[in-house]
Amino acid sequence: MKQVVQNYKTGELAVLDVPVPGCKPGGVLVRTSYSLISTGTELMKVSEAGMSMLGKARSRPDQVAKVMQSVATNGIPATYQKVMGKLDSYTPLGYSLCGVVEQVGPGVDDVKVGDLVACAGNEHALHAELNWVPKNLYAKVPDGLAPRHAAFGTVGSIAMQGVRQGEPQLGEVALVIGLGLIGQLVVQLLAAAGVRVVGADPDPARCELAERLGAVACGDPASTAVEAAVAELTDGHGVDQVYLAAGGGSNQPVELAARLCRDRGRVVDIGKCRLDLPWNAYYEKELDVRFSRSYGPGRYDPAYELEGRDYPIGYVRWTERRNLACFLDLMARGRVDVEPLVSHVADFDDAVDTYRRLKDGDLKAVAVLFRYPEEKAEAPAPTVAVPAVRRGGAAPARPVKSPVRLAFVGAGNYATSMLLPHLAKREGVELSTVVTTTALSAANAQRKFGFAEATTDLDAVLGDTSVDAVFVVTRHSSHAELTRKALLAGKTVFVEKPLALSEDELAGVLAAVEESGNDRLQVGFNRRFAPLLQQATGQFGVRTGPANLRYLVNAGRLQHGSWYLQQGTEGSRFAGEGGHFIDTASRLLGADPVSVYAVATSGNDDLQVVLRYPDGSTATISYVTTGPSSFPKETLDLVADGKVLRLDDFVRASVYGSKRWVSSRLPQARDKGQNAELAAFVKAVRTGGPMPVPLESLVATTAATLAVQASLVGGVPVTLAGAR
Repeated sequence: MKQVVQNYKTGELAVLDVPVPGCKPGGVLVRTSYSLISTGTELMKVSEAGMSMLGKARSRPDQVAKVMQSVATNGIPATYQKVMGKLDSYTPLGYSLCGVVEQVGPGVDDVKVGDLVACAGNEHALHAELNWVPKNLYAKVPDGLAPRHAAFGTVGSIAMQGVRQGEPQLGEVALVIGLGLIGQLVVQLLAAAGVRVVGADPDPARCELAERLGAVACGDPASTAVEAAVAELTDGHGVDQVYLAAGGGSNQPVELAARLCRDRGRVVDIGKCRLDLPWNAYYEKELDVRFSRSYGPGRYDPAYELEGRDYPIGYVRWTERRNLACFLDLMARGRVDVEPLVSHVADFDDAVDTYRRLKDGDLKAVAVLFRYPEEKAEAPAPTVAVPAVRRGGAAPARPVKSPVRLAFVGAGNYATSMLLPHLAKREGVELSTVVTTTALSAANAQRKFGFAEATTDLDAVLGDTSVDAVFVVTRHSSHAELTRKALLAGKTVFVEKPLALSEDELAGVLAAVEESGNDRLQVGFNRRFAPLLQQATGQFGVRTGPANLRYLVNAGRLQHGSWYLQQGTEGSRFAGEGGHFIDTASRLLGADPVSVYAVATSGNDDLQVVLRYPDGSTATISYVTTGPSSFPKETLDLVADGKVLRLDDFVRASVYGSKRWVSSRLPQARDKGQNAELAAFVKAVRTGGPMPVPLESLVATTAATLAVQASLVGGVPVTLAGAR
């Protein structure tokens, strides 16, 4: 299928061929009929992409702050690689469309194949021929409403949420500053609610359009016309509410709002304009400044948008989806008319030229629609049966010159910054296929790393006998099931941590090993392969007595919205990454733990985990989220036999004993062992030799990680005897 994309680094716009997205549970696959260009938001994004790196940094100070945080945690080289990888990727455009349901995912019963729906979301309602849209981000189009008009549903919801924040009442007077697409819709919604509206915009054509659509009077904000109209309509008191629907760097809108608003009036920010509030003006009138968050309640909440958890109507009357449905209803009943806003309709194949004309000013428009071909494209390939199981615990040796063919399931940040750069330049490796649930991420990985194919069809990859190994680099909740399927398909598997989030999931993986006889499995516990750790262990020498190990992990707080916070589906944060630290401790102590005891602060964010080992050694892992970002992320001390091994964040190591040894500081960056781990894995696949880490150790580490939660719940140590 085709999709409009942009490279944020170069500014390049393209209509790209990408795989058809999979139809996941809780959503529908929609074939687009019309999609709407947001001439404000999207053109701002297009313009930013054309800026220099300094210009991009100035326009997004929030992202610069994230980069500086990453530098403090991961170092400059790793951060540079991650940032440039993100910049040099295709990103999607679009967030408002109308189309026909082509496939219905499990758990959806409110629409059927062939229904016309309006869709929302900058990750789901894209300028693409097909989109997967979760349940709470689509609404059925009322009978009689034209698809081209229903494509306005999302921007209409944005305008509606702004109006709701202003709490207009019959007979009030409102001022709308900025008469672009959102402003024009706000004017109509206010007029439909019985509010008299004054508009302000420097463009005479937009002012005239707003008056045709219900505004009492409009004018240039720099003239006296707007002020005179407000004075006449309000007897000199000022408007009851002001809606800021303007963009740009001028502070004029907020100054005009203060001047023309009545005492204790309401100012609602809908657009993205400068907000240097003149303190005296806002203080003296005690103005109520409010912000409107996009489409309405539910926005930016993964539980609502992605998991389909609706808010009870008795507590939240107007959610994203209810706003969308309400706006569609208003259009269907003729209370809002969007046809006069349509300045241009372009064929989807002409998308790049349309954006260019808008950016250059050749096409002056309030709203532009993309029209998609009516002929039905091929449906996604149906699910195929899992191929016959290949049995045997060791893969056959391969000819020395035969490349190892690898497939990736998932191509997120970790895969593209920490794994694929090493594999793409490794001799004897062929990147065969990348599988993702979103089409564009697969296309990006294919372009950047040279995969032969990109797809959203997992079963086709598992059934491909030419694929030697499968990398599972998806969200935590899918690891165990994907690993189980790949093992049963006879593939060698590399799965990022964690292997499993529950005892049942771990049992399922082991059942697949037993059923297939295929134990070719590696979990991404990369720290044991770190060159600095290997070097320090060699300097420490063979240990003769029990050891005491202290491991401080300064994990830091997660950003709001991180999927790591979705504990209901993705497990606790420690369940997700704690295996790294337990595996490192076990590597240094030369055994697997036999018991686990854990205590936590309120909220289970900060943990103390004590591991006991067969020879009496202990390891204490302090996993904290409240430490300063300026402190190293990982520090480790191992004490035994009158010696101390110290590791400082994989940058420097030292051994204290009868003589002191100190490593040189790593010249480039922290090396946490990913490259060495991948080399060992590829060698095992090529030769059919033993996997880099015994399966028993991988299982023991996973069981110990799961035991942390059991110990927290029970308040007692958990014995791991009998774990494989």
